Amino acid sequence: MSSKPTSEGAGSERPILTTRQGHPVRDNQALRSVGERGPATLENYQFIEKITHFDRERIPERVVHARGTGAHGYFEAYGKIGDEPAARYTRARVLTETGVRTPVFVRFSTVIGGKDSPETARDPRGFAVKLKTVDGNWDLVGNNLKIFFIRDAVKFPDMIHAFKPDPVTNRQEPWRFYDFVSNSPEALHMVTWVKSPWGIPASYREMEGSGVNTYKLVNDEGIAHLVKFHWVPKQGVRNLTAAQAAEIQANDTGHATKDLYEAIERGDFPEWEFCVQLMSDDDHPELDFDPLDDTKRWPEDQFPLLPLGRMVLDRNPDNVFAETEQSAFGTGVLVDGVDFSDDKMLQGRTLSYSDTQRYRVGPNYLQLPINAPQEAARPRTNQRDAQMAYYVDDAGNGGKLDRHINYEPSSMGGLQEAPRPAREYRQWVEGHLGRYQTSRTLDDYRQAGERWRTFQDWERDELVKNLGDDLRQCPEPIALRMVWHFWHCDADYGRRVAEAAGIDLERARALPPLAGKPAPNQHRPVPTYTDGEPEEGAREEAPAK
Repeated sequence: MSSKPTSEGAGSERPILTTRQGHPVRDNQALRSVGERGPATLENYQFIEKITHFDRERIPERVVHARGTGAHGYFEAYGKIGDEPAARYTRARVLTETGVRTPVFVRFSTVIGGKDSPETARDPRGFAVKLKTVDGNWDLVGNNLKIFFIRDAVKFPDMIHAFKPDPVTNRQEPWRFYDFVSNSPEALHMVTWVKSPWGIPASYREMEGSGVNTYKLVNDEGIAHLVKFHWVPKQGVRNLTAAQAAEIQANDTGHATKDLYEAIERGDFPEWEFCVQLMSDDDHPELDFDPLDDTKRWPEDQFPLLPLGRMVLDRNPDNVFAETEQSAFGTGVLVDGVDFSDDKMLQGRTLSYSDTQRYRVGPNYLQLPINAPQEAARPRTNQRDAQMAYYVDDAGNGGKLDRHINYEPSSMGGLQEAPRPAREYRQWVEGHLGRYQTSRTLDDYRQAGERWRTFQDWERDELVKNLGDDLRQCPEPIALRMVWHFWHCDADYGRRVAEAAGIDLERARALPPLAGKPAPNQHRPVPTYTDGEPEEGAREEAPAK
């Protein structure tokens, strides 16, 4: 019996989406933020309820990135970013001080499959790095590709649900993946990467890593620059075709774990160069994309990769469960000198990742050796108890009286606030509170088309075959819409996918644009207020800066 959905129930009489409290959801596409590019707000109840429930959908296996392997090593900074002192851009000592080997633990993973899924799966690879610096932990959590499928965290549970197995058939159904993607053009760029050979790295040692999100570097003067972080493998990059992956999987479902483990055991330590891309801290209207949009790459001819340091992995875990499986990462774990941008995926991940760890491993997961900071940065908090508490005295080296003071402020001892930096980073923020989607959508199609044209012939052939095989398993409306999207990315891209999928190209081209979304290759002139335009006179002049 076919597992494809029928068209029944696809009309306008479908039930209304609500929160778990029964409140109708009027916008499921965007977080509430201060203006289009401003920060998300803590009162995003709809998102918080959605993401915290999503974080608890599986126990105890990770909901995503369940299949993984890890290794220990060290990071060394060059003290420069390109040809300039690193201190010009950041006051983070881990990035400015030379001659220091900062301990690291790296966990590589696949995203969608379960703990025992094959490592030959076509899937982005997680690339999570925990740097145990003298100023505390810094977690740089990313993947092997430099972009993601979506640009707003409120869509993350929907995306993963669409990519995970069907709740009825318990299989990953292609139509579910493409149904989501066909209604989310921002994902076209990532789909073009994942369905090409880049979707199956040959090994963890031979793949790139990227922080994906936009962060900020802040220097001693309180001046910030937007930054993207990248790991470039000195072993080179190698990927697999679907046929090569199938041949490996027939004999070994854990080939990448084996490859990394054996390389380290024989002393062939994998190494990556740590690079950054930098951009001034403003909205860059001259670009066709928003630099905070994680579905877009920063063109390297305009924003070159600048070397900053190197990472070497030289020791395997002694116990996979204690170290690899209980390792816990969070995008909110930053050191002074590295800061958040208003990237909406980053802001949502910052809540979700650590919330997941508190649920999956436990509220005291940071007391586990694999996650605890190094002794020079031993945590001293006023937090107490909870499940599996290990530290008797979080306050650390205070006297006997200090252990009575588990609050702040106090005139009787206990902990005190750290001194503020001479010049703090401050960001000017103004705007109407509402739900916004980015108004710069040209590159939803342009960058995917550019990637198509940049691929080698064999990579394009593999991409077309993979897409064609998938789309032949999809209901015709989904396949037609996907061809429409690919044709708008590049005419040859769309034509070849249509031929491979057995789709009439002219029927696909005749489709209207998606409802509620701008036509491809056109800008919306002003941000759209999806909660309604402010009333006349509601706009206020900004106070003097």
